[in-house]
Amino acid sequence: MIEPFPPTENALTDPNGLLAVGGDLSAERLLHAYQRGIFPWYEDGEPILWWAPNPRAVLFPSQLHVSRSLQKFLNKSSWTISVNRCFQEVVAACAELTEQRSATWISSDIALAYTNLHRMGYAQSVEVFDGEELVGGLYGVTLGRIFFGESMFSRQTNASKVALHSLCSKVHFPDLALIDCQMPNPHLESLGMSLIPRVEFEQLLEKYL
Repeated sequence: MIEPFPPTENALTDPNGLLAVGGDLSAERLLHAYQRGIFPWYEDGEPILWWAPNPRAVLFPSQLHVSRSLQKFLNKSSWTISVNRCFQEVVAACAELTEQRSATWISSDIALAYTNLHRMGYAQSVEVFDGEELVGGLYGVTLGRIFFGESMFSRQTNASKVALHSLCSKVHFPDLALIDCQMPNPHLESLGMSLIPRVEFEQLLEKYL
């Protein structure tokens, strides 16, 4: 029996959402956390930090913003989309250091934990291929009708947007009702992400899990 998390209303306001420290990344604990709206996020070398921010960043699939330029690109693109074709490669690509990303929170322990969830059927990846080349993708945890997004990457312009568009199109995830984006960032904001109170997010958890 794992030690239960504190009530999410106990989370700090500064830093926003920090709820607990320690524990492990076992499948049992991770699944218990996601069902409560809690997720791990920490730098390599730190203790495991667990978060439940308020407000919460979410994306409703129907509210995905597709710009004119992205729609034009989608109409002519020959890229192909797959799901769970190469989960570990997607996680590794999300962890790669680039000119825009000088550090990563996706440690070897995180990669191993989510690969384990993938083998159990809980973690999923969406891949974007240009021919045989993996150019973009994303991964996260699927429970009920919610996709808890963890990370995305892009090796060519628009590749991560194409992956997210595919996720929201419900071709591969027909019952999808909500994407948890966890924390806001300008990229997600440009794509239709919104912020909702934590209590409202937890009500959606009860509805869609």
